[in-house]
Amino acid sequence: MASEVNEIAVQASENITENNEAITGRISSTSEGMVLAYGSLIIMAILPIFFGSYRAVRHHKEQQQQCKKSGEQPDTMSRKEAAIFPFISSITLVGLYVLYKIFAKEFVNQILAAYFFFLGILALCHLTSPLISSLVPAAIPKTQYHISFTKGEGDKSEHIINYKFNLHDIVCLICCSLVGTWYLLKKHWIANNLFGIAFAINGVELLHVNNVPTGCILLCGLLFYDAFWVFGTDVMVTVARSFEVPIKLVFPQDILEKGLTASNFAMLGLGDIVLPGIFIALLLRFDNSLSRKTNVYFYSTFFAYFMGLLATMLIMHLFNHAQPALLYLVPACLGTPVLLALAKGDLKALFSYEDHPVIPKQTEETAQTQVETKKDT
Repeated sequence: MASEVNEIAVQASENITENNEAITGRISSTSEGMVLAYGSLIIMAILPIFFGSYRAVRHHKEQQQQCKKSGEQPDTMSRKEAAIFPFISSITLVGLYVLYKIFAKEFVNQILAAYFFFLGILALCHLTSPLISSLVPAAIPKTQYHISFTKGEGDKSEHIINYKFNLHDIVCLICCSLVGTWYLLKKHWIANNLFGIAFAINGVELLHVNNVPTGCILLCGLLFYDAFWVFGTDVMVTVARSFEVPIKLVFPQDILEKGLTASNFAMLGLGDIVLPGIFIALLLRFDNSLSRKTNVYFYSTFFAYFMGLLATMLIMHLFNHAQPALLYLVPACLGTPVLLALAKGDLKALFSYEDHPVIPKQTEETAQTQVETKKDT
């Protein structure tokens, strides 16, 4: 009797699978395929944060040197900008939703794809330039070029374009343009991910919050933004599924059955990588300011992000419904350093740390005068 019941259950499951495949035109994902897809997304998410954070440390040092030379403070996100960012994101999201409702999805995606084609090439060039330059044959010289476009004359002149490059950069541009053309023509998921990873690493490296309170305001605001638009409406899910541009990482769940031509994708938005990533990168710079042997705040929060992302994937699979990843990532990324700082007695240092401390007006004017004096001499 038990064996007959099991046979009926297996047959029913097979019938349901066949019906799903007939309706959707997709091969149902196996457990192995889903594990591979989710695992790949997690790896593609944590690697840009790790490498982008260390690149951000180098970028921060370059900013400090530039600040000493020019006397000008680098641009960083203020608390006011962090507070209004979720509202700006909401307006953008609704705008895209309306566009997809009014115009054909293919038409909107063609325009956006052309825009992200150029952005993707630039992001990929910035990331791969050192690697490609090291692979360029010695027969190609590293001849320097300088494009300069200024407004005004003499002391009142202002640089509008001031770009230096060499022949190796041109080779890099050609290589990255081939990837861009592949993406533009085929929309292949590998090309999408190459651009997406480049965007993520560049975002973590170049986008800075100046201090921990600003990062907390930004992430808390985006937590409510993410939860509202995913659970409260269909806007986020509709745009994510319609938006065929490289601002999300994808991996096919049916790759074991269909190979590189697979089409049943799991996805993760770049916002769920870059936004927690810039906060984690800030913690690495805070670790460096403490001059200790281990980067305990960075690695602890990095691991917490990994666990939060893993929890997101598990809950999404269990409930078979899209999840606002920031709902799980934000508490993990904010709670970990705060609890750790409480345990280590670093809470005051954590919340008082600034990448670029605000210079009092009088001191700033003195520094500017010294810079101008050096230029004159």
